[in-house]
Amino acid sequence: MVIDFGNRSRTDVHCVKNEEVPAEMVAEESGQGAQNSPYQLRRKSLLPKRTACPTKTSMEGASTSTTENFGHRAKRARVSGKSQDLPAEQYLQVKLPDEVVLKIFSYLLEQDLCRAACVCKRFSELANDPILWKRLYMEVFEYTRPMMHPESGKFHQINPEEYEQPNPWKESFQQLYKGAHVKPGFAEHFYSNPARYKGRENMLYYDTIEDALGGVQEAHFDGLIFVHSGIYTDEWIYIESPITMIGAAPGKVADKVIIENTRDSTFVFMEGSEDAYVGYMTIKFNPDDKSAQHHNAHHCLEITVNCSPIIDHCIIRSTCTVGSAVCVSGQGASPTIKHCNISDCENVGLYITDHAQGIYEDNEISNNALAGIWVKNHGNPIIRRNHIHHGRDVGVFTFDHGMGYFESCSIHRNRIAGFEVKAYANPTVVRCEIHHGQTGGIYVHEKGRGQFIENKIYANNFAGVWITSNSDPTIRGNAIFNGNQGGVYIFGDGRGLVEGNDIYGNALAGIQIRTNSCPIVRHNKIHDGQHGGIYVHEKGQGVIEENEVYSNTLAGVWVTTGSTPVLRRNRIHSGKQVGVYFYDNGHGVLEDNDIYNHMYSGVQIRTGSNPKIRRNKIWGGQNGGILVYNSGLGFIEDNEIFDNAMAGVWIKTDSNPTLRRNKIHDGRDGGICIFNGGRGLLEENDIFRNAQAGVLISTNSHPVLRKNRIFDGFAAGIEITNHATATLEGNQIFNNRFGGLFLASGVNVTMKDNKIMNNQDAIEKAVSRGQCLYKISSYTSYPMHDFYRCHTCNTTDRNAICVNCIKKCHQGHDVEFIRHDRFFCDCGAGTLSNPCTLAGEPTHDTDTLYDSAPPIESNTLQHN
Repeated sequence: MVIDFGNRSRTDVHCVKNEEVPAEMVAEESGQGAQNSPYQLRRKSLLPKRTACPTKTSMEGASTSTTENFGHRAKRARVSGKSQDLPAEQYLQVKLPDEVVLKIFSYLLEQDLCRAACVCKRFSELANDPILWKRLYMEVFEYTRPMMHPESGKFHQINPEEYEQPNPWKESFQQLYKGAHVKPGFAEHFYSNPARYKGRENMLYYDTIEDALGGVQEAHFDGLIFVHSGIYTDEWIYIESPITMIGAAPGKVADKVIIENTRDSTFVFMEGSEDAYVGYMTIKFNPDDKSAQHHNAHHCLEITVNCSPIIDHCIIRSTCTVGSAVCVSGQGASPTIKHCNISDCENVGLYITDHAQGIYEDNEISNNALAGIWVKNHGNPIIRRNHIHHGRDVGVFTFDHGMGYFESCSIHRNRIAGFEVKAYANPTVVRCEIHHGQTGGIYVHEKGRGQFIENKIYANNFAGVWITSNSDPTIRGNAIFNGNQGGVYIFGDGRGLVEGNDIYGNALAGIQIRTNSCPIVRHNKIHDGQHGGIYVHEKGQGVIEENEVYSNTLAGVWVTTGSTPVLRRNRIHSGKQVGVYFYDNGHGVLEDNDIYNHMYSGVQIRTGSNPKIRRNKIWGGQNGGILVYNSGLGFIEDNEIFDNAMAGVWIKTDSNPTLRRNKIHDGRDGGICIFNGGRGLLEENDIFRNAQAGVLISTNSHPVLRKNRIFDGFAAGIEITNHATATLEGNQIFNNRFGGLFLASGVNVTMKDNKIMNNQDAIEKAVSRGQCLYKISSYTSYPMHDFYRCHTCNTTDRNAICVNCIKKCHQGHDVEFIRHDRFFCDCGAGTLSNPCTLAGEPTHDTDTLYDSAPPIESNTLQHN
């Protein structure tokens, strides 16, 4: 290296402690460009300037020196002839330019460099130069970024530009200094050049890792081993002392330091290695014969009883089809494994068994042939922030009393479930993301347990959570959404507590319960599903309480095929079809629920279903409150059914429910409508303030009405028509607008002890006043009275004319009495050829409808 001095000014500073500075040793800045010199000396002035030196007008050989090691540095000016008479030590300390001092220091090793720093303040500053220490550091440790070692068991690399201290290279050097270095040929080179390394103490050099471990055994050093770049094959690495072994290489350290074995486990930690550390290296087990026939189970890392090493920033690979890549086994085995990559292994990635524990954090576990993590036989690890993905089997498998605490892990795109729990395993899984599983998200079976709390479970090909075969997990506070099938699927005698979850946007039912399963489902939000909310079938059971089920495409709750759940205190609303749907022998209890604002009925019961429906509030249905049809049954007691767009209760097609003590009121249609062979026992109900008849019985139906109160209706109290019959006993019918009881032609009823009183009788009053009945009904009500046809006006069977219009508007026409029945007057509605002289303006309506509009029935969709 050539040092040239440029033409510049200089300032000399006295650096020797406790000495007076002679005036002649203090030089003044000189030259025209002195104050604008681009060079800044590295040392600071300690004393004020006293005497000016003669001005130098020019200096020969001006040039600037840059080096690969030191970069651009300021240069000191040449000394004057007078200063050349200084003692040598003062000249070195005061007059020698920084570049020359730094060049001299670059030949020193660390011990000598530290000794030079003790000479004076100037040397201390120059000897602390980061570039000097970086060169020394990389020569010894090979790292291209400082490796900090703040305390036992902790190592991390830093960016020197972002570090708070001015010289991180030196600080790291001090932290790592006392150690042994392993690299083939190191020992011979070091010990054959003792003079070259005279300024380097407390370092030992070995050619193999086994030799270095032997040095630890003989207490030659403190147990810090640096394994340098290279491939180390088939060494027997059994660790039974608290050594620290770390890879040392430039760039990505773990990629450059490779330790592999082809015959035995690569690393074995035994009792006595409680505080051992292994980090920043690739650890492989790569047997020549990878089949299971010629060797026992071996591993990359084998951690046995009563040891707790730290494994940090390692890449772990095993091509063996028998043993796991990492095996932690036995009482007291409790390692810390962090920032490792356990991938592409031909068996299990991480196996924890036989009461082993440990902390496993921030690891990447992927593309393993079997489970990414397998916990068995009372293993109980703490696993945080691991990324477990693209496994060729399950992501995490807990089995045979395996436990563990899993927190904030990302588990996705595994071939089977993201998380599997089996055979009394009982893990705790908190705040993980489990998604895009090629089968399901979480699979709990064969008496598995576990707590799954505050996880995100989404976009799995099958159900987000599967629970089966007498398993009993707790599923609490999770978001379970956007699954390609259902949200939670409980079948085959499954149990479990499903509580406080947000379940939405799934392709099938939010929760499905079948085949004798009996979970507790409470405090969940189940909404916006592409199917139904809760689907209970094939003898499913369970307690379903205090959930909010809303905005699902099909029924909010389906109960079918012998199922008997208890649904209690739920809010089931705003569905696009039915609120609660019982069909094909669906049973159970529906009590104390709020069921409202559905596009179809609030509740539907059909085909042999016989639920107990009590103390519910059912309102706002666009197709009625409760629809019982196709041989449906049911005990419907103590409910409040109101403000439905159609009848509060529909009973039809051979159905035979029991309605007791219900309040059915303020409907926008009738109170109870029974038709098409409907039956049923209606007892002690209050039916009031409905827009149409309080009870309408039609088309061959035969119910029993006993001790009901039917009052304050805006139409008739009871109307019976179309060959229906009924038994009326002890009912009170009062204050209804059209009248109390209306019987169509040909209707026979059995009546006993009924009280029909104080009705407004608007129909009879209109007839007696000569008014058209359309004046009191418009086209929205169907008052029962005599109706006629007019042959002169060519009216059809679908047209009806009231008696007053016959007398007035069709006077002298050929008319015919048809029957006494429900109708509105088409003459008064203005739909006949001749205008009505008794009514007002015509309306848009045409044909008279003799019954309330029929309800929409749900279609049964079979989904497993």
